[in-house]
Amino acid sequence: MVFIRTADMKSKHSSLRHIFTDKTWLTPSNMLTLLRVALAPVIVWLLYYAHWQSAFVVFIVAALTDMLDGQLARYFNEQTHLGTLLDPLADKIFLLSSFLALSFFHVPFFHIPGWLLIILIGREVAMLCGSLFLIRQDQVAMVKPLLWGKISTCVQIIFISWLFICYFAGWHPYVLHQIGLMLVAVCAVMSLGQYALKVIRLYS
Repeated sequence: MVFIRTADMKSKHSSLRHIFTDKTWLTPSNMLTLLRVALAPVIVWLLYYAHWQSAFVVFIVAALTDMLDGQLARYFNEQTHLGTLLDPLADKIFLLSSFLALSFFHVPFFHIPGWLLIILIGREVAMLCGSLFLIRQDQVAMVKPLLWGKISTCVQIIFISWLFICYFAGWHPYVLHQIGLMLVAVCAVMSLGQYALKVIRLYS
């Protein structure tokens, strides 16, 4: 996420309270974002009952909503403050629930280690607490994802999709699996670092 100072908030209309200035919340892009949130428990349920093919299809649909919601908002010129806040939250719910499900409902080579979950959950908790504090202080506003946040989301989606493909094909690429885990972890840490740097600069 990127931030703007309090002085810019009135002109940018991007603070939390400006959600209520949106003409409507029922835009196509917001509906896709909410669909992504709704599909998260469906993925968990399907993985719990080992419906891997169906879970993969639902996961891909949810990932596509992440690609399309922003495009639709720009195409129809219906970007809303609610959508700005919902989109990253939907990503967190969708991806974290997928990682947690894969960690607890896995076949032996379909493994998400605990250390990766700690990194991912810790990152989200730290960013959420930081955002709530800054918004409460009325110092900054969330406008759009930072570069490393986008990269981290993309890497996580690709990695989970790759795990499904490995499962379907019966592959056991141990080395590639370990590399993928490290990439997910590094991107998550880098995105948190970029976020923290932005916050520090606000007070420097």
